Amino acid sequence: MPSPPLVPDYAPIDEAHLDAMTLGDTRLQREVLTMFAAQSEDLVARLAGWPADAAALAHTLKGSARAIGATAVAEAAAEFEDALRRGEPAAEALAVLQAAVDHARVAIDERLDRPDGF
Repeated sequence: MPSPPLVPDYAPIDEAHLDAMTLGDTRLQREVLTMFAAQSEDLVARLAGWPADAAALAHTLKGSARAIGATAVAEAAAEFEDALRRGEPAAEALAVLQAAVDHARVAIDERLDRPDGF
């Protein structure tokens, strides 16, 4: 039996959600995606060090991901946060979160690099 994928099979960014949250403003979409890419990279790097406030950092990432429609990141952050709060081993949940963030960041980079400007 094959192993399940580390990242659920969602589009990295829910385009309809992002469009609704930004009222279709492509400049705002560019801004929030750029901010999310930087924030998510920073938070995942910090989480890799297992800081005392890891659950709070995961909660922050979960909220940011939900705001832009990065569903897989939000769900992975929620799983990681929940495991930490329950005092359970969370290394696998962190690996899933890192993979989800990597997947979302690649999609964001591709979107921001489109020749049509967005």
